[in-house]
Amino acid sequence: MIKVKEKVNFKNPILVACWPGMGEVAFKAGLFLRDVLNFKEFAFLEGKNFYYPQSVIVKDGLIELPPEPVGVFYYYIKENKEIILFLAEAQPPFEKAYLYALNIIEFVKKLGCKKVFTFAAMPQPIEHTQTPSCWISATSTELLEELATKFEVKILKEGSISGLNGLILGVAKEKGLKGICLLGEIPFYMIQIENPKASKRVLEIFLDLIGLNVDLSPLEERAKLINEEIDKIIGMIKGESPLQKPLDEKEIERIKKELNASTKLPESARKRIEELFKEAEHNISKAFELKKELDKWNVYSEYEDRFLDLFRKKKDH
Repeated sequence: MIKVKEKVNFKNPILVACWPGMGEVAFKAGLFLRDVLNFKEFAFLEGKNFYYPQSVIVKDGLIELPPEPVGVFYYYIKENKEIILFLAEAQPPFEKAYLYALNIIEFVKKLGCKKVFTFAAMPQPIEHTQTPSCWISATSTELLEELATKFEVKILKEGSISGLNGLILGVAKEKGLKGICLLGEIPFYMIQIENPKASKRVLEIFLDLIGLNVDLSPLEERAKLINEEIDKIIGMIKGESPLQKPLDEKEIERIKKELNASTKLPESARKRIEELFKEAEHNISKAFELKKELDKWNVYSEYEDRFLDLFRKKKDH
């Protein structure tokens, strides 16, 4: 199930695992780490045993099944820092989630990993203009006390962490690994919109904890842009509390379009897209990661014909 592309000799790596979720807090934090620290891909977890197709791709009237989502393992090694980053752009159905998490944990444990980090969102009755707090949950009291002593965080004493961002830590504990989840606060009314401010907050704690210095200002700039759009929307909701009214789909799509129009595609993102196109030409399973990257930057329409050509070429061969 897990295919290794490059053998990497680790001494004492940590794992950071991220999936999409509320506010895109975890996934966007993982993407940011990957891009800014130039993580290298070294293995991937095939999706064919974990995902069921829920739609088809149609072009010129012809139907094709989409490729299964692939989870990718990346690594960063510099001086005494060793990080394994796992990014999957979709979570498998709940009945497959435990087995999926088990595959990841057993793989990284063999590589010498003893500690696992995940990020998540923590919806709270706050406003988007506020600086979010970071909540924590861990697999042991010792870890909780260590974090609470060193950082300004809140302990999640009761509740649950939905999805694989939480489940994988339970599996890690079951297999003898330590686990920590950092949860960034987001407003209740913004659970469907990316929240770079919350991603920045969890990364601040994480990077400080492992002793890495990374410039997080791009996340701050992105947060400023999104906040300006939210301000416009809230100004239209007269006589209603912005903390009680979720944004509907039409408003969310409008925000996304305006953000896309006012945000230039970074050169690093365009370079990443080109790399994925090259990889997908030789390994069609990479098309899923490519599609998510295009959607992430709202540029799928710009690349649509080229993307669909990948499947036509595969059929011709």
